[in-house]
Amino acid sequence: MAGAGVLIGLLSGVLVVVYRQGIELSIRFARWMYGQIRMAPWLIAPWALAAILISLLIAWMVRKEPMASGSGIPQTDGVVLSGLTMKWQTILPVRFLGGLLAALFGLSLGREGPSIQIGASGAQFLSHRMRGEKREDVQEHYLVTAGAAAGLSAAFSAPLSGMMFALEGIHRSFSPAILMGATAASLTADFVSKYCFGLTPVLDFGDIQQLPLGDYMWLIPLGIIAGLVGSLMNRSLLGLQTLYGKLPDWLRPMIAMAIALPVGLWLPDVLGGGSNLVQTAERGHPGLLMLCILLVVKILFTSTSFGSGVPGGIFMPILAVGALAGGAFGTLGHDLWGLSAQAIPVFAVCVMTGTLAASVKTPITSILLTVEMSGTLTHMLPVAAAAFIALLVSDMLRTKPIYGVLLERYMRAQGQAAKLPGNLGSGIMDFPLEMGAPADGHRVRDVAWPSGCLIIGLRRGEHEIVPRGDTMLRGGDYLIVLFSGQEEQTVRTALRGLCDAEEAASEASTASTPSAR
Repeated sequence: MAGAGVLIGLLSGVLVVVYRQGIELSIRFARWMYGQIRMAPWLIAPWALAAILISLLIAWMVRKEPMASGSGIPQTDGVVLSGLTMKWQTILPVRFLGGLLAALFGLSLGREGPSIQIGASGAQFLSHRMRGEKREDVQEHYLVTAGAAAGLSAAFSAPLSGMMFALEGIHRSFSPAILMGATAASLTADFVSKYCFGLTPVLDFGDIQQLPLGDYMWLIPLGIIAGLVGSLMNRSLLGLQTLYGKLPDWLRPMIAMAIALPVGLWLPDVLGGGSNLVQTAERGHPGLLMLCILLVVKILFTSTSFGSGVPGGIFMPILAVGALAGGAFGTLGHDLWGLSAQAIPVFAVCVMTGTLAASVKTPITSILLTVEMSGTLTHMLPVAAAAFIALLVSDMLRTKPIYGVLLERYMRAQGQAAKLPGNLGSGIMDFPLEMGAPADGHRVRDVAWPSGCLIIGLRRGEHEIVPRGDTMLRGGDYLIVLFSGQEEQTVRTALRGLCDAEEAASEASTASTPSAR
């Protein structure tokens, strides 16, 4: 896994670097293009003709390869967790061409989600080359997870965040095999990224002053605001996607590009993913009114761009929205309550982290991402506090992880919401047992294990044991499960209900509703 991870990191890192450079050049061209249109309005006619033709081309490509639409993270989740089939031969060209064409018109989409799928596709290519005819097994899923880690690492120049997102957001398992491959791939891809783009992080916060202890009381409202903004962002994205679903496929990208024209003419800062907006929010120079306008327009423009289904992600736009909300709140505190101007950048970073945690439900990844981008651990405590308060608010509002909901919608749209057919051979998987899960604290023989699987081993700390019927299971154990390929999806779903505390609590909550009864 370590050797494969290095190879995956090299290939995926090169692919993502090329994609990242292309997106940056395309966004730069979009801002220049809208500036030319402002000076010469007659250019709207050729712009409109080009927008119509490119919209039809993107719609055709997405219709031919729906796995390459939208973010790419839900599809990668589906490959690893739900048995979806991914074809790197068609995903890579659609991702590259569709993403670059959409960026030429400045749509509010990020490159990080597509980079994750590009990295996963590169890993699948290497898996097929290395393993020959033995494909679509669990080890390939481990390699795909490593590719996803490499993709995010190269996109953000943040290897720890790439590794943690693969574990926390993609595979949702911390087994040693996954950790080894994801770590090797992330570090290698980060080397490739830094070699091409330099040592400066994507979002270089510079020298941000520490938040004084007397101002830590602000972390509670910051976390609440982040939770509200993250939940609002999810509802806006899903709501606009639902509205787009009532329109013909060929018309959706055209509407998104039509909306991009007035945005590009009057608020060009909102174009693209939004890394520039993060820096704007930290400085707070535009003033409270302009920050609020940028915040509202960024939410709506991102929702209309993403809902159209064009290839592009929402990772960076979510960060930008959070940073704008934090900058606006910090500016308000400075104007009304005499808050120090040096606290505004800290507020922007805290709310940015909390918004991502509330929307994606990956708090550890969100915290690590901020630490890596800031280059210092001094803000770990306020950032972590805001992130977990935001996660609590998001849970209280019953906000589901955005990528999980998008995966469910994708599977329904493709007619795969029911049990997915498995083409896996027999294999072995590691499954973590969480504290508080239904199987925690029970003997092996007392647990209703699903048919089609056999518990052949148990890893507890550094020790591996062969479980017997009277072996007591404890939270933190890793179950080594032998399964039949035809039952893989059923086994994985059933084990998740037995070993995942959050999944079990969700099922219990659903069963207690009046409609369920």
